[in-house]
Amino acid sequence: MEEMDFENRIVAPEYIADDSETEVSLRPKTLDEYIGQDKVKENLSIYIKAALLRHESLDHVLLYGPPGLGKTTLSGIIAREMGVNCRVTSGPAIEKQGDLVAILTNLNEGDVLFIDEIHRLSRSVEEILYPAMEDFSVDIIIGKGPSARSIRLDLPHFTLVGATTRSGQLTAPLRDRFGVLLRLELYTPEQLAGIIERSALILGIEIEHDGALEIASRSRGTPRIANRLLKRVRDIAQIEFNGIITEQVVQSALARFKIDELGLDEFDRKMLSTIINVYGGGPVGLDTLAAAMGEESITIEDVYEPYLMQIGFLSRTSRGRCATKLAYEHLGIAVNESTVQQSIF
Repeated sequence: MEEMDFENRIVAPEYIADDSETEVSLRPKTLDEYIGQDKVKENLSIYIKAALLRHESLDHVLLYGPPGLGKTTLSGIIAREMGVNCRVTSGPAIEKQGDLVAILTNLNEGDVLFIDEIHRLSRSVEEILYPAMEDFSVDIIIGKGPSARSIRLDLPHFTLVGATTRSGQLTAPLRDRFGVLLRLELYTPEQLAGIIERSALILGIEIEHDGALEIASRSRGTPRIANRLLKRVRDIAQIEFNGIITEQVVQSALARFKIDELGLDEFDRKMLSTIINVYGGGPVGLDTLAAAMGEESITIEDVYEPYLMQIGFLSRTSRGRCATKLAYEHLGIAVNESTVQQSIF
């Protein structure tokens, strides 16, 4: 069976190479420019203003939620609102304790250190963060054996902003050292339409509100996907239409990309149809399903399943994965009430 290139899916919420050209330029620079996440913005605004009044660094912040919702963008906004620099790195990039010590000792007073995928820090590196976050100091060992000695280095007061899509994988000692924990939620179509219209203005794209709403409704509640679809639809509008993105243009373009009105692509539909047609709607084990689709189990679990579960098309049971009644109806397959697990939505 042909292997699916999930890394280049248009509707993948994870960052892909195609995003690099415009994603940075489209990022809002201030909280006022940032659309959506109203509760997060309200709380952050209060914390930032209070820290500035006290002439202190902001408390350490943990941002968590699905990928593509703006965690990296928020870290840059925090630094800009505080009037300090932002140093960006990621959990997998910090391989040794010395790497983290070098980053920490090069920070200036009040700086923001943003660590993406912080749940992927190794345990030994993570332990360096504990005194750094609490006491703004690090202990380093010089020498080996009986002659080894410990030296404590003082650090400037800084703000650690950690981002993770898997907050449950953070260790309790690390999570407890964050003073501010903020969860980013999926966006509504109206919020995404606002983001799309703002991006279109920056990119010089003509778009009608109905066209923005049509893209938004197929963007899985994720700004990264919305901006990616906007760029793809722009190409179709310029070559085959008059350059203006309308609702009809969006429908025509996304039909070409095989993205339906709920944002499902051929990958999603193939997974659901496999469960329904091959395994009678389920339950089917994850490893069995992965083998049938020619994919790895971790890909099924991390890439395909989350959105299908969010919209109530898929459920996980103790016996395996099941397609719900909603999935049957969306694919136009007759429902066998005796085998279909009813959606909880």
